[in-house]
Amino acid sequence: MREILVYAASQGGELTKPALEALGTGRRLAGEAGVPLSAVVLGADTDGPARAAIACGAGKVYAARNPILANFQPDLYLRGLEAAAAASGADVLLFPGDGPGRELAGRLAHRLGAGAVTEVVGYRLDGGVPLWVRPVYGGKAMAVYAPARERVVVALRPKTQDPAVPDPSRQGEVVPLAFEVSEAEAVTRVVEKIQEALSGVRLEDARVVVAGGRGLGGPEPFKDLEELARILGGAVGASRAACDAGWVPPTLQVGQTGAIVAPDLYIAIGISGASQHLAGISGAKTVIAINKDPEAPIFKRANLGIVADYKTVLPALTAELKKLVGA
Repeated sequence: MREILVYAASQGGELTKPALEALGTGRRLAGEAGVPLSAVVLGADTDGPARAAIACGAGKVYAARNPILANFQPDLYLRGLEAAAAASGADVLLFPGDGPGRELAGRLAHRLGAGAVTEVVGYRLDGGVPLWVRPVYGGKAMAVYAPARERVVVALRPKTQDPAVPDPSRQGEVVPLAFEVSEAEAVTRVVEKIQEALSGVRLEDARVVVAGGRGLGGPEPFKDLEELARILGGAVGASRAACDAGWVPPTLQVGQTGAIVAPDLYIAIGISGASQHLAGISGAKTVIAINKDPEAPIFKRANLGIVADYKTVLPALTAELKKLVGA
């Protein structure tokens, strides 16, 4: 391994949380392997993100600054990332594991002729070569991947890495990237932005998640879940079955094809525990499952299981918690 390059994604002039996690992993790996750590920032104004990436440990930051990069456009961003990859010569490229990061990682690997590994949750060094660890079979097993090509692009699973701790005293070099890009290269364009109203904490950031599934029988019980989540200071989630049924918006879906969450406490109510759902909660510290089916797979993941109809458990649990917190 010669050098590590991290895509330091930013929003509103600040590095995103997944980017901080990628920088944290990059800094640890670079320190263990004794190789340089660099970063690439893209946008209309890259000064702030570049300083932040240096504070997080990047010795060199490649800055692709262009007004047409103000909004995320995968085709245009790929041009900047290609330029950074060529300028750095890094053979390990780390990406945040959020939606944009996963998309860019796969497409960049194709353009570079590099290997690609996504959903990575860890690594280990083998003779100076990093081997990448990622869950398989819905999180029931871990696989270790060795790079078969000189370069590898790695997308980290969100919420699985310790974020970088900024140190403003760190020094680094900002290298402007000389590359040309035009809006005509984009095969898509943003025609409208719709900001979703958010009340309370984001699902991905919640320390407590109360999630419901098909076992609730309809959309109405989710109001009871909202009440429980409010008392606990958490957020409401749902299984894919509940979202597909139209009971709650798709943005609440937890699982491999939805939000990846890692709360301190995950309460699964009426959720059977399909493998794709379990993959989305693999980082949860404590899981409590309430389901009347004793054979439900969720009980194999749960730290505490309650075999009962949620209608008999949830009201009593909510009432007791109200007493405890004085809600």
